[in-house]
This record gives sequence, C-alpha cells and structure tokens, in this order.
Amino acid sequence: MKNEMPHCLMHSNTFVYGIMALYVASKLGIKELLPPFLSDDLDLQDLLTGVAFACGGSGYDPLTSKLATTLSSTDQLELFREYKEKLRGLVGEEEMARVISEGVFLTVMGANDILNNYFALPLRRHEYDLPSYVEFLVSSAINFTKTLNNMGAKRIGFVGVPPLGCCPSQITLGGSPSRQCEPLRNQASRLFNSRISQEIEILNAERSVSGSKIAYFDIYYNLLDLIQNPALYGFKDVSEGCCGSTVLNAAIFIAYHSACPNVIDYIFWDGFHPTEKAYNIVVDKLIQQNMKYLM
Repeated sequence: MKNEMPHCLMHSNTFVYGIMALYVASKLGIKELLPPFLSDDLDLQDLLTGVAFACGGSGYDPLTSKLATTLSSTDQLELFREYKEKLRGLVGEEEMARVISEGVFLTVMGANDILNNYFALPLRRHEYDLPSYVEFLVSSAINFTKTLNNMGAKRIGFVGVPPLGCCPSQITLGGSPSRQCEPLRNQASRLFNSRISQEIEILNAERSVSGSKIAYFDIYYNLLDLIQNPALYGFKDVSEGCCGSTVLNAAIFIAYHSACPNVIDYIFWDGFHPTEKAYNIVVDKLIQQNMKYLM
C-alpha cells in the first residue's frame, strides 16, 4: 500500500503477508519483503531469513476462520511445522534449530475475533458475554503461543489488539454524530490486552522452554496516541478513512473507489486499516519499546 496510490486497491497478498510483520522485518533491516510461506514463487533461501504464515480473516477463535473461509491459527501452526521440515532439508537439523531459536516471531491476531465474530455476528454473543468471550480468546491465544514456543520459537512478540472502536467503520456502526470512538469495542480491546499481558507475564515466569522470551507489544495506546494527538504526528483526519468509513470499506469491497488526494493527512486507509504513514509511526514505537526484551 503506497501513499501515491490513485485507487483504493490493495494487493491480494497484503493480508497474507501480515502487514505488521512486514514493517518490522523491513525496519530491522532483515528484508524489505516478507514473502508468504504458501507463495508459489517462494525462494528456498527465504526460509533462512523469514517468511509469513499469516492469513487474512483468521483469529484465535476457530469459528472466526471458518466464517471467513480462511486458514485458522491451528492451520498456521501446521504451516510452521511444514516450514521446519523444509528448512531441515535445506540446512540440516542443527542449523534449523539455531535459525528458529534465534528468530523473532510475531503473532498478530484477535481483532477479527472481536469485531467480526462477536460484534458483527450474533453466534458467539449467544454463548458468551463480553468478559467470558475475552477469556475464551485469551485461553486460545495462550495455547497458540505455548505450542509455538514448544515447536522451537524462543523469541515471540505478541501484538495486542488496537483500539477497535476507533476504526472508522466501527465509529459508523456506533452512530456517534461527532464521530467519536465506539466505547464498547474499545473496552473489549482493553480487556483482551490486559488479560493477555497478565498471562504473558506468567509464561515468562514459568519459562517452560529454556531461553524463551515473550514480549507483549502494546499497539492499543500507541495507535490511540496518534488518534488523540494527530497534529503531533502531522495528521488531520482521525475518524474517516481515505477510502471511506463504511463497514464495507475493506479492500476487497473498494477496489475501484478513488483514494483521497492527501492520504498523508489520514490515520486510516479504509474503514479498518491504518495508512502506511500511521503504520510506520506505530511500528517504530513498538520496536523502540519492545525489541530489547526479545534480543
């Protein structure tokens, strides 16, 4: 996604790459593009420097991926298992173990669970109230993290959930005439982040896998800082997307919608996703605040 794009078209692999991991890899000087593991054009040498297992629409709740007809978090762990086998065949057992143990793993999920699977659709709301659903998600997320850890990943960055109620689409759904953030969705984000950070502290104290380091990346307050203090970062519009703010402003629905002429003024690209400028600022903050805990 580039600032000069005249239309609201995103490459079909943008979500698969995992935008957050792509920016982190680039800023750490590892590689400019983080190729998806499932790419037909994957160079085997990329196995040594990093690939993405992320899949758009997925989440910690298995129902989320079913509704989105995409790979689940469990499927992504299976892809990692396949990756290990390919890497073993390329460099041998000892070097494979070294590459994985020294690598940095980012997990970025949870938003689809909360927005799409709890608030947008009634299925989970019939089973859980909000605190109970958050506990269900946290349990699934911790199990995912433990499994990844037991598979050899020792340096794991767990990215929390952003202020979902401040996404333009959710502001629209909230019906605020003054375009204020929707409070219940932000409450859900804070509740999830609070509980997951507590559980990560427990995992670090247990250290069931020797040498493991798991860090919680607080995207919530870093993005909220941009929204609450836009002028400090050179933004002018905090509640509208450059490509609009309706619920259907995800990239697959707006492929031929004209983009705003001044995207650098916007925090959000569409109804859900930040702009490249916003991503760059937030990722810089996350790296500065957290990477020291993984090195």
